[in-house]
Amino acid sequence: MAQTTNTNAAVVADLAPTGKIRAAINLGNVVLAQKNAATGALGGVSVDIARELARRLGKEVELIEYNAAGLVTDVVKDGVWDICFLAIDPVRGAGIDFSAPYVLIEGGYIVPKQSTITKVEDVDKPGTRIAVGRASAYDLYLTRAIKNATLLRAESSPGAIELFVRNKLEVAAGVMQPLVSYAATNPDVRVVNGRFMVIEQALGTHKGRAAGAAYLRGMIEELKASGFIAASLKASNQPDAAVAPPAK
Repeated sequence: MAQTTNTNAAVVADLAPTGKIRAAINLGNVVLAQKNAATGALGGVSVDIARELARRLGKEVELIEYNAAGLVTDVVKDGVWDICFLAIDPVRGAGIDFSAPYVLIEGGYIVPKQSTITKVEDVDKPGTRIAVGRASAYDLYLTRAIKNATLLRAESSPGAIELFVRNKLEVAAGVMQPLVSYAATNPDVRVVNGRFMVIEQALGTHKGRAAGAAYLRGMIEELKASGFIAASLKASNQPDAAVAPPAK
């Protein structure tokens, strides 16, 4: 592929330093990325954005699979990826420059059906154990917000549900869509009314890649305005995820 003529060389140097764009794809968030069990093919809005970036820059894209957000952030300093698709968080912001969000999703809770917890405000009490995916956006948020309950960490978001079930915990936290899907097929649990956070999913690159970061911010605004993000979410069957508003 030939590089487009209007692309600044500094942007290409920032986002494709090895000659191709290495995109970290977080399969732990099914709203953003999905893997076809039969073919192994990757899809979803984050994959579509990575491929669109590669098209615009005239570079090949390498999709690097991770099963949890924490595994992506674990290797920030190793320089093994060039762009990532993660929720904005101050802790992550120490090493990653983020665009404005392109998708908004909710963080919610599931509990055993017989639980006395009926709303989000009931969760943060002594004796309540909450299963979370390590270093996920909601783990980082709840680490700051929870004062009385106890957080127990699994290695991934799906693992948090497994931990909740296996250890008979009081609560599991996570992205709302997978929790709703799980509760729909498991009558012994239910979704708690309300959300504890809005998770702002964004496109990021390493701190210090100023030209690349600026380019990503502009591209995300274009993709939101053009309907690209909405169409990608629809194509990947994610109707409950909302396109983020324009950056302020």
